[in-house]
Amino acid sequence: QVQLMESGGGLVQPGGSLNLACTASGNIFPINVMGWYRQAPGAERELVAIIHSGGSTKYADFVLGRFTISRDNATNTVSLQMNTLRPEDTAVYYCYAFEAQRVRTYWGQGTPVTISS
Repeated sequence: QVQLMESGGGLVQPGGSLNLACTASGNIFPINVMGWYRQAPGAERELVAIIHSGGSTKYADFVLGRFTISRDNATNTVSLQMNTLRPEDTAVYYCYAFEAQRVRTYWGQGTPVTISS
C-alpha cells in the first residue's frame, strides 16, 4: 500500500502564490506518474498537472504559464508551484500517483486552496 501525504494548501489573496508538495511512502514500486488534480465545490475533479518519471509534463490549459510541476524521483515527491492565483483556482487539490507495474492509482486526502481577498 502507498500513502500520499500533501502539504502547502491555504488561503492567499488573488495574484499570490502557493507551493503544494506531496510525498509517497509505503510499499512503493516505481511510480510512473505523479501529479495534481483539483475539485471545486459542485464540480467534478479535474486534471491540473502531471509529470512522468522521465520528466515529461502535461498541464491543464487554465494553468499554463502560471503553475509549474516538478518531481524528485529519489524521494518520491511531487511539487506544484502556483503563481498568479485567481479566485477560480479555489478548490481542494489532490495528489495523484500511478504505478504501471501493479496498475494501481493512489490519491492523497486533499489539501484546500482558497483564493480570496
